[in-house]
Amino acid sequence: MNRYPPIAEHGMVGDLQTAALVSSGGTVDWWCTPRFDSPSIFAALLDSERGGHCRLAAEFPDDDGMTVRQLYLSDTAVLVTRFMAPGGVGEVADFMVPIDSSAPTNTHRLIRVARVVRGSLPFALTCRPRFDYGRASHTLSRTDEHSVLFRGPGTDLHLQSTAGVALLSDGSDITARFTLSAGQAAAIVLTSTASGDPLPPHPSLDGVAEALETCRTFWLSWLRSCTYRGRWQDIVNRSAITLKLLTYAPTGAPIAAATMGLPEQIGGERNWDYRYTWVRDASLSVRALIDLGFQEEAHAFRRWLRERIEIGGSVSADPLQIMYRIDGNPHLTEESLDHLEGYLGSRPVRAGNAAADQLQLDIYGEASDALIVGGDIGAIRGWKALSGVLDWLADHWDQPDEGIWETRGGRQNFTYSRLMTWVAFDRGVRAATDFSRPADVARWTGARDAVFRQIIERGWHDKRQAFVQHYDTDVLDASLLLMPRVGFVSPHDPDWLSTLDAMDEELVSDSLVYRYDPKASPDGLRGSEGTFNLCSFFYVEALARSGRLNQARHAFDKMLTYANHVGLFAEEIGPSGEQLGNFPQAFTHLALVTAAMALDEELEKAETRPRHRDHGHPATHGLTVPDESTGGADASG
Repeated sequence: MNRYPPIAEHGMVGDLQTAALVSSGGTVDWWCTPRFDSPSIFAALLDSERGGHCRLAAEFPDDDGMTVRQLYLSDTAVLVTRFMAPGGVGEVADFMVPIDSSAPTNTHRLIRVARVVRGSLPFALTCRPRFDYGRASHTLSRTDEHSVLFRGPGTDLHLQSTAGVALLSDGSDITARFTLSAGQAAAIVLTSTASGDPLPPHPSLDGVAEALETCRTFWLSWLRSCTYRGRWQDIVNRSAITLKLLTYAPTGAPIAAATMGLPEQIGGERNWDYRYTWVRDASLSVRALIDLGFQEEAHAFRRWLRERIEIGGSVSADPLQIMYRIDGNPHLTEESLDHLEGYLGSRPVRAGNAAADQLQLDIYGEASDALIVGGDIGAIRGWKALSGVLDWLADHWDQPDEGIWETRGGRQNFTYSRLMTWVAFDRGVRAATDFSRPADVARWTGARDAVFRQIIERGWHDKRQAFVQHYDTDVLDASLLLMPRVGFVSPHDPDWLSTLDAMDEELVSDSLVYRYDPKASPDGLRGSEGTFNLCSFFYVEALARSGRLNQARHAFDKMLTYANHVGLFAEEIGPSGEQLGNFPQAFTHLALVTAAMALDEELEKAETRPRHRDHGHPATHGLTVPDESTGGADASG
C-alpha cells in the first residue's frame, strides 16, 4: 500500500456535518468528527504511521493482475471502489446518510459495504483510529466478535460488522479477513458518538441496504432543484454535490475544504487549515447557488452572515473578520502539530488559522453583494447591521491590508481590496435607493466614487497597460479577473482587454493561471506554488464575457482534464500536473460552476448572432454586461 497516495486519489463522502476521504485503494485516511473542524480520528494523509486509518479492500498478491477503479454512483455522494481480478469482481461502497437538520449531533455513521458480483474475492479490514490528530491514546473494549469500542478523549468510535466478519484484536487496533462469493455482501459500520453514549443498534444487511437507498434518494431528490441544463451537466452536478457536502447543515456555513495541512508545494510550508468558513468564499457562492436553483442553501448562508454582522465579536473588533468556525466562533488559534510528519514530509502541519485576525477589506464587498443579491436585503435588523458596516467602511476603506491571498509579507494597498470596497458602497447605495431604506447615501456615494477614482489613478499601470496587484508594484494579480463580473468595468473596455492580455503573457501557462508571481511580489513565505484552480476558472469566465469564446472554451476543457477520477479538484495544479493543497476545494468547484454558466450563456448568445472572428489569442495559446458609466457599471451581482 502506498504510504501517501496522491492527493487526487480520493473521493469524499459526508453527512452534511462531517466528511471523510477514501483513497482509491479503499483506505479512509481522513475523518474529523463530530464536525468538519473537530480533531481527526483518521489522518493518515498527514502521517501514515501516527495519523490513523481504516482500510477495507480486496486483498491479492501484487502479481495477480487486480485492477482498481473508483467512481461515484451517478448524481450521488455514494463512493464505489471496484476491485477486478482474474478470480472475481467486487467492490466497496462508502457512504454517510445526510443529516439535513439544523440540530448538530455527536453521532455520525460511516458505512462501508463490501460485495462480490462475480467469482470470489478475499477482503481485509484494518482499523487503526488515532484520536485528537494522533496525539491521544485510546482503549479498546469488545461487546462480541462483531462489535468493538475505541474510546478516546471525549469521543467514542464504535466498529460493528455484519455476520461473517469476525473482528480480531491487534493490540488496541482491529483487523479482519473474510471471503465473499458472487451475490454475497458484508458491511462495516463506523459510528462516532460522544463518550458514554449508548451502543448503536447492531447493523444488518437489510438495514444497511435501506440506509444506502436513503442516501441515494436524498442526493437524487436534492439535485432535482438544480436548474442548470447546459453543456457540462455532469461536472456541474458533481461540483454542486461537492459544495453541498462541504456545507455545515446546522448553520448553513460552507467550509473552504475538507482537510487541513495538505501542501501547496511538496516539502513546503504553505500548509494551511481550510476547515473553516471564509466570508469571501462563501459570499461569492451565493449567486452561483441561486443561479443553479439552490435557493435554500443561499438563504441559509445569508442568515449565518447576517448573524455575524449583527452579533459582532470579531477578534479584531472590526465588524467582520475574514473567517469563522462553522458555528460562528471567531477564535481560530493556530498551532503546529509537530508530532505529524506532514504529507510526504511537508511541515509544519497547521491546525487553526492565524490569518483570522488579518485585515482584508475586500470581504465587505463580497458580503454586501451576497446580502443584497436578487433584491433581497433581509430583515430590518439585517439592514441596520449592514448599514452600520458601510458607515464603518466609509471611515476605514483607504488603508493597506493583507489582501485576498492572506499574504504574510506586510500590508499593501491591494487593488482587489479597493475594488471590493467599491462593490460594498455600490451595492449599499443601490439597495438604500431601491428599497427606500434609511442610510447616509450621500456619504456612501462619495466613498464609492473616491474608491473608483483611486483605482483608476493608482491601480492602473501605464507601462504595463494593466491594472496591477497593488499601488506600489507592476506585478499582476489574477484576483482582478473579477473586475468585469462585479461591474467595475465592461468586459469589452479597452483597458480591461489590455489587462487580460497582460495576464495572458505573465500569469497563464497553457490555460492554467497563477495567482501572482511570489518572486516578483514576496508574500512572506518560502517556496513556490502551482497554478491556482480558482483563478483558472475565473480566467475562463473573463474570457467568455470578453467575447474570446474559442479561447475560453479551450481553457475550460483543458481545466476539466485536471479533475481527478471522480470529478474533484484540490486547490492547485503542480508542475507535473498533480493536484496540490487542501482537498476538495470548495472555491474551485464554485468557480467551475460560474465559469460553466458564463460560458454557456455566451455561447448561446453567439449562436444567435452573425458569425464573426473570435477576439484574443488563438485557442492553442453569471452576470449582465455592465454599461460604461463614470461611477462604475451596472453590476446586479
